[in-house]
Amino acid sequence: QVQLKESGGGLVQPGGSLRLSCAASGFRFSSYAMSWYRQAPGKERQLVAVINYAGSSANYADTVKDRFTISRDNVKNTVYLQMNSLKPEDTAVYFCNVQTSWGTFWGQGTQVTVSS
Repeated sequence: QVQLKESGGGLVQPGGSLRLSCAASGFRFSSYAMSWYRQAPGKERQLVAVINYAGSSANYADTVKDRFTISRDNVKNTVYLQMNSLKPEDTAVYFCNVQTSWGTFWGQGTQVTVSS
């Protein structure tokens, strides 16, 4: 069974940094692109970043480009999201995602709150 579990969220001041982790199991991690999404209260879930299977290419939403970095460790079956220069508008629940031929899977989410 595919399982994704996010961790690393918390409360941080504007301008601060957080590193999110997503531990994956139940599929051949190194064969799939991985994504981070986020959802703020009352808003639709939005794509934040995508990384290809090898970790050699990544794409970002314009709102986070130059501040966030997605990376992966195919030995540890983990994908990361390094978030720097955080802004209050980054406050959301952050979700890990993978799309396979048999379905799309989500983690439970981790809360990120940016506030002074």
